[in-house]
Amino acid sequence: MKLSSGAIRLIIPALSLAALLAAVFYMQPRAMSYTGLNLLFNLAVPIALATIAQMIIMAVNDLDLSMGTFVSFCACVTATFLQSDPLIGILIFAAAIAVYAALGAIIHIRALPSIVVTLGMSFVWGGLAVLLLPSPGGTAPEWVRNIMVARPPFIPVAIVASVVIALASHFLIMRSSLGVLIRGVGGNARSVERSGWSVVGIRAAAFALAGLFAVLAGIALVGLTTSADANIALRYTLLSIAGVILGGGEFVGGRVSPIGAVIGALTLTLAGSFLSFMRISPDWQIGAQGAILIIVLGLRILLNRLETREKNQ
Repeated sequence: MKLSSGAIRLIIPALSLAALLAAVFYMQPRAMSYTGLNLLFNLAVPIALATIAQMIIMAVNDLDLSMGTFVSFCACVTATFLQSDPLIGILIFAAAIAVYAALGAIIHIRALPSIVVTLGMSFVWGGLAVLLLPSPGGTAPEWVRNIMVARPPFIPVAIVASVVIALASHFLIMRSSLGVLIRGVGGNARSVERSGWSVVGIRAAAFALAGLFAVLAGIALVGLTTSADANIALRYTLLSIAGVILGGGEFVGGRVSPIGAVIGALTLTLAGSFLSFMRISPDWQIGAQGAILIIVLGLRILLNRLETREKNQ
């Protein structure tokens, strides 16, 4: 039975997650429990949300190098204004999402490289985060904390939330009209434009949607950490890109997999959490995540070549 490229995009990240989880259970049998799983996947939700945000931008053939600083900024807003004055916090988030939409439009209209624009914006978001919280502090809103530390029966909240994120983003990107247009712009923008759709509007909508998921990532992160600082999510830029690629996404062509992206985020979270659980240096955690990414990419390239060879025979 031949597997489609879409199936390969899901099978490889799922197998990598299962293999890593099996290794964790073998080395630490006590992790095979509600509490153990909760510890291993504790930070999965904000990473999964940031990965989906990055995936949406990659779906239109762009890349966001400000993801980590933007999530940090959103975390600072959550721990300050959203906690003390929710209305102002919501207005700040709405303005930030509007800025994201404007960036998507400007990048297309002026034919600017998204890497350069978003890299520049990373300094803007980082500066705003420092202005809000010059030093670590703030407090998580009570309702956010209650959601993130909830204890549903049988399955930890991080896994439940990750499944919800995967299904919701799959419907949004793969099934909805907006998702089809976003992927269409990534695959063939001229065809979308010939069909009467505004490519500028679609790209602006894609960036705004990515901004919304990144805002949710910042809120979820504060719900877990109970406070924030300007550098709390700097690693999310590389983690989000790695999660998308690990989950079967491509840098061009509008080829993305929302479910695979969430699985990729879970895999990277599991790798980092397990090494932290073993009291191993964060430097080794980054190396382990990079090694997992390289191995999975190698497997995917190998399977793609085998599939291409079979088609040519």
